[in-house]
Amino acid sequence: MRHAQLALSVNGEAVETSVAPYKTLLEVLREDLGLTGTKHGCELGECGACAVLIDGEPQLSCLVLALECEAREIETVEGMARGAQLHPLQAAFADLGAAQCGYCTPGILLTAKALLAREPRPTPSRIKEAISGNLCRCTGYQQIVEAIEEGARRMDDERRR
Repeated sequence: MRHAQLALSVNGEAVETSVAPYKTLLEVLREDLGLTGTKHGCELGECGACAVLIDGEPQLSCLVLALECEAREIETVEGMARGAQLHPLQAAFADLGAAQCGYCTPGILLTAKALLAREPRPTPSRIKEAISGNLCRCTGYQQIVEAIEEGARRMDDERRR
């Protein structure tokens, strides 16, 4: 099988790699680029564990062929922090115990980041709607919603400074 050259931006850095045309973005991120923060869940687009941002919008990387991402901006959970400083959402999740086993957390963080980019102060019901495609089997979602609200407050504080 022939491989194709793929050029894209991952977490703000230009990346070129050779991929088999059948590989999903999830497989390329984890296997070829070593970005294992994106989780391998159901492979059916039902759990949200593999959510990444493609051009700022949450997408399920298990359902996207890598070649469809040519020249697009991909953000994974590894790209959220600024060096050693966590993104405000990541810090809020840690501070409020919103991550239990952590498997769903990367997808939820990125989905929440996209929501807050569009709606800096969403209501709890809007947050629940936005993350409805991200399954968590540990927390019951209350801590997740509270952490997203707190992350929004922290992001708002950063913007004001």
